[in-house]
Amino acid sequence: MILQVKDIEKSFGGIKALDGVKLDIEENTVVGLIGPNGSGKTTLINVISGFMRPDSGSIKFEGRDITSSKPHEIARLGLARTFQLTRIFRRMTVLECMLLASKAQDDGLFNLFFKGKEIYRQERKDIEKARRILELLEIGHLSNEYSGALSGGQQKLLSIGMVQMADPGLVLLDEPVAGVNPTLANKIFEKIEREKEKTTFVVIEHNIDILMNFCDRIYVMNKGRIVASGTPEEIRCNETVIDVYLGG
Repeated sequence: MILQVKDIEKSFGGIKALDGVKLDIEENTVVGLIGPNGSGKTTLINVISGFMRPDSGSIKFEGRDITSSKPHEIARLGLARTFQLTRIFRRMTVLECMLLASKAQDDGLFNLFFKGKEIYRQERKDIEKARRILELLEIGHLSNEYSGALSGGQQKLLSIGMVQMADPGLVLLDEPVAGVNPTLANKIFEKIEREKEKTTFVVIEHNIDILMNFCDRIYVMNKGRIVASGTPEEIRCNETVIDVYLGG
């Protein structure tokens, strides 16, 4: 398992947002995380990625305990995330945003002054890599455009591209196709599915139909708990899931 989440608890005042959550995520899969609004999905992603500290429980990534780790420490280990509201640098070009997301940005001042030639060579490699990813995402023609001028769907693609620049082992995607037209949404998930050969994805998404088409496994949350898990076919026929969504 690339990610193991065990008995995670998180409360805000008297409200229990996460109540004994358990996840086992296999490598090289696309896993969906669904549930009604307020079920705890985004809180769970925040806890896994280090933006919130759980009250109890444990999280292991590639066998390493990351329960108490900070977001930047977790990211350096190869666990990356996107956000429900797309976070890009609106006054930078698409290519500049991609380069800023590269692992090479962690080199520090020492290397900047004493390994200038090496950094220059790495920058050239990063530019080639960024252009290659942008072409795969079909936004290569926008590399010199300001990111703030992109459409909502194009910004979603850029945020996925920025995550890919760091070569993560696992990516947490929070509503990657929210507000995107159905044709582009399918294209985004087709690209996610192709990338699972080298990257594992956990995806929060309200578009259940698209998850049914592209996910290997789906977890269902309600009131801070995992109430069902299985293949898309199993989830589609699960009475508990039907009750959750129909209010039964």
